[in-house]
Amino acid sequence: MKLLEYQGKAVFAEAGITVPASRLVLVEPGGAEQALRVRTAEAARELGAVSVGRAAGADGAEGAEDTEGVSDERGVVVKAQVTAGGRGKAGLIRTAGSPEEAGEAAEAILSREAKVRALLVEEMVPVERELYLSISVDAASARFLILASASGGVEIETLAEEAPEAVKRVAVEPFMGLQAYQSRGLAFDLGLSGDTAKQFAKVVGALYEVFRTRDAELAEINPLFVTSSGELVAGDSKLIIDDNSLDRQPDFEIVREQFGTETEYAAALEGIPYVQFKGDISLMCAGAGLTTTVYDLVQFEGGTVANYLEFGGPNYRKARRAMELCLENQSKVILIVTFGTIARADVMAEGIVEAIAELKPNRPIVTCIRGTNEEAATRTLQEAGIEPLLDTEEAVRAAVAIAKGERQ
Repeated sequence: MKLLEYQGKAVFAEAGITVPASRLVLVEPGGAEQALRVRTAEAARELGAVSVGRAAGADGAEGAEDTEGVSDERGVVVKAQVTAGGRGKAGLIRTAGSPEEAGEAAEAILSREAKVRALLVEEMVPVERELYLSISVDAASARFLILASASGGVEIETLAEEAPEAVKRVAVEPFMGLQAYQSRGLAFDLGLSGDTAKQFAKVVGALYEVFRTRDAELAEINPLFVTSSGELVAGDSKLIIDDNSLDRQPDFEIVREQFGTETEYAAALEGIPYVQFKGDISLMCAGAGLTTTVYDLVQFEGGTVANYLEFGGPNYRKARRAMELCLENQSKVILIVTFGTIARADVMAEGIVEAIAELKPNRPIVTCIRGTNEEAATRTLQEAGIEPLLDTEEAVRAAVAIAKGERQ
């Protein structure tokens, strides 16, 4: 589960990591733009946003009185709450120097991305420099990996490729945990000193605590601001929670804002892993390894994938719901490829036949159901008038041919 920025920052703040003051503004579906503008402006006003002119007393005595004691640098940042990266480049993060400008920024963001369901209005931070900090799992070494850089606010992948020496790495043994000397050493490796180095070491420790206690796959702060007063503030948050641990993390609720489409949201509520693409072939597959192979085969044969849906594991009895989700795509064919061991092939075949009978799909279905009791699965499909293919590559070629209009 990918948490939105405001959710991640709430977790960070609870762990003792400083975050900017903020207000959350919900975007009502089909709501009036004027109402959103007013609510965003009010949120900015609560945070003390003032225009440079008013702060300098340019509006006369009345304006000067309204902003008495307020710095002319005070403003806010209006941020779309979406899980996609590159928000700044996409125009989904905008600055504002007054409540009125904040309202205009909200409208501008929604004109770029109508699917935004929430905005975070956040006070500006006087930034002196930006750092990068993250903790993730290094599966190859069975350790946790801390990455840090003195160049924050940039794409860390690009930085690691172009200037690998700028990214510092620390490996943490899970059974030993993060050691104090590792946090301090990382601070010094970034060229930090004095109180800033001490603060950074504390932030590393707090982020590691978040990472471990929240069953995270990734905990990232980019950028980590160093303010003009020397304080460290989390300018953004990226927190990804392991889906398999959600029963141990009751604080995290699946919300619509975390997903790009209604179908992805519905699949998540159902507990069905689902990834949206933009191609012609909907995949219902059992197992990540088999799915990856099928995806590659589709690309190799010149086809494109509309979505991936996990039909195996605990979901192999959910054929009807799985097919419903696939039918929400504008795909040209549904390709079902499974190799069931625990997930029985005969049960999946029965579910597929029932789903087709009830849903009456408006596109062809190609099946390759293998595994436990596949003989019974083959009979079930044949009796329902469905051609059971037993070779994955043959099934992929058939689906690609249908998508291209070369086969009915």
